[in-house]
Amino acid sequence: MNAAESAPCLSLPATHVAFDEIARQHAIAGTIAAREKLVRGTAAAGNESENAMANRSLAKGPSDTCVLVTGGAGFIGSHTCVELLNRGYRVVVLDDLSNSSEVALDRVRAITGVGDDRLAFYEASILDREALDRVFAENDIDAIIHFAGFKAVGESVQKPLEYYWNNVAGTLVLCEAARAAGCKNLVFSSSATVYGEPEFIPITEDCPKHEATNPYGQTKSMLEQVLTDLYVGDGEWNVVLLRYFNPIGAHESGLIGEDPKGIPNNLLPYVAQVAVGKLERVGVFGDDYPTPDGTGVRDYIHVVDLARGHVAALDWMGGKVGTGAASTLGTLAGEPASDGTRRGVGIFNLGTGTGSSVLDVVHAFERACGKELPYEVKPRRAGDIAENYAACDKAREELGWTAEYDLDRMCADSWRWQSQNPDGYAMSAVTA
Repeated sequence: MNAAESAPCLSLPATHVAFDEIARQHAIAGTIAAREKLVRGTAAAGNESENAMANRSLAKGPSDTCVLVTGGAGFIGSHTCVELLNRGYRVVVLDDLSNSSEVALDRVRAITGVGDDRLAFYEASILDREALDRVFAENDIDAIIHFAGFKAVGESVQKPLEYYWNNVAGTLVLCEAARAAGCKNLVFSSSATVYGEPEFIPITEDCPKHEATNPYGQTKSMLEQVLTDLYVGDGEWNVVLLRYFNPIGAHESGLIGEDPKGIPNNLLPYVAQVAVGKLERVGVFGDDYPTPDGTGVRDYIHVVDLARGHVAALDWMGGKVGTGAASTLGTLAGEPASDGTRRGVGIFNLGTGTGSSVLDVVHAFERACGKELPYEVKPRRAGDIAENYAACDKAREELGWTAEYDLDRMCADSWRWQSQNPDGYAMSAVTA
């Protein structure tokens, strides 16, 4: 959630409060030992089930590993594909192109120098079970990085049914197809919205989850619970939940970046479109928060750093980094498989650990584009909070991952993308 979304974030009905409280108590409040006992007790029964196929091993090198990236033509997904391909992985992308472009994948091929043999594309929805079965049948998928989902906070308030159906039901269909194919290694792109209004700042992974302030956040919270319960029911599952904060930036080549359809819902693409002359001014929602300049503070992260965090999660799942022990509450550290690959649920925050205000972002972008940007202070919006940024010690200790790029670099790369591609992938001055 950030300061450029156009629609207010409304609270959900009280029934959702009960669900979230149960989920919080179930996953965080001292139940890890009980859950792992349950896993041991249900393992035999699970292994007798026709659905409990042995999980694919990740104890091998990237060149022998194929990763399915759902939503791989989108902003974060395309950058993650670049990092995977640069590491030597084979990549299969599934995307319905509802908020993305196949041109991005052409650009990914240009950046990495790979062909269709290393990067395959299927245009389909995660709700399409037949399409998913075809993907798994035609490719030896070892692991999944799951980005596919509707993601605009304000829009989710207006279209809750669409968000619950696509995000929740789509993930259930994906997991069913993956289980049937014996692929139970999944990195889930979650969100800091699961914390609701956090109890403390900076946010650690053992910060209690609270009621999400919008349907988008609620889908992320619900799916974290679903994926955790998959492991509880079947100890073969290997899951990582990545909670991150406000991705911005672009690839240094200027070939790929954020290309939202319609008026941007997020701050940085809105600022970028003001800088390139497509929008009149930036809207700053509230300047009276208890922050240094009165505007909301968020943990902005370069999309390349975020993409590398998802690749680091694959290393963790394969037993290549980390101790396997939970350094904070949240992670369910199961027994490793005989080949050393991980079993369990790992939960990690990805961020810089530094909060930046809305005006910090505006001024950093002014330095990047070399001109002042007009902005207008508007009233606070319902659901917004003063500060929201992460403590990322666990990711550093367990994943061996840290964010490398600062706010100035994020804005410089965003400006390069926007100035060279003023209309995104539709009409661009840059050719692959």
